[in-house]
Amino acid sequence: MKKILVSIAAMVLSLPSFAQFSSGGFSLDEESVYYGVRIGLTVANLGGDDAAVKNLNSKVGMTLAGVLGLRISHTAPVFLESGLYYTERGAKKDKFKMSYNNLEVPILVKYGIKASDDIAVLPFLGPVFACGIGGKYKYEDANGKYEVSSYDYLKRFNMGFKLGCGAEYDNLYLEAGYQFGITDISKSDDAIHSNAFFVNFGVNF
Repeated sequence: MKKILVSIAAMVLSLPSFAQFSSGGFSLDEESVYYGVRIGLTVANLGGDDAAVKNLNSKVGMTLAGVLGLRISHTAPVFLESGLYYTERGAKKDKFKMSYNNLEVPILVKYGIKASDDIAVLPFLGPVFACGIGGKYKYEDANGKYEVSSYDYLKRFNMGFKLGCGAEYDNLYLEAGYQFGITDISKSDDAIHSNAFFVNFGVNF
């Protein structure tokens, strides 16, 4: 995992940046389409009414993504951004550990603010649609150790909201925020929701 992260980070840093100030490969004063790559971390947890998930500790996972954005206003620097994200989620405590990996498609509205000649600040908000693609539920009791699919207990499809703020300098992009689940992903009668803090770094073109 560490080798993968180092390789992707080296690739991102080797991509060309542009001397002229831009945000997403575009001036905040112009209409444009942009695309980018992201790598980052999530600090995820499960919350809800289910006794099995109460008081669990967060689990750190990786994020990889490609994004595409479009300016949607002629008069203001408002942009619509989507993309495909791979995120690692989960929760753990003592002899209990659950992981679940998602493919996510966010639909984010971003507003560009020119903080200086070289820096743009872009707060954002929007829904996220996710599908679980893998994960393990591991636990241990007096009878031994057990490992099953997380989706024996969790639903694969999930919907939530993402909010946060990004900043860009010469096409280098950094963002942080919080994603909270709306959909009950539990297969039992007690609700479970997926939540996570995230930090992503990348490049826009």
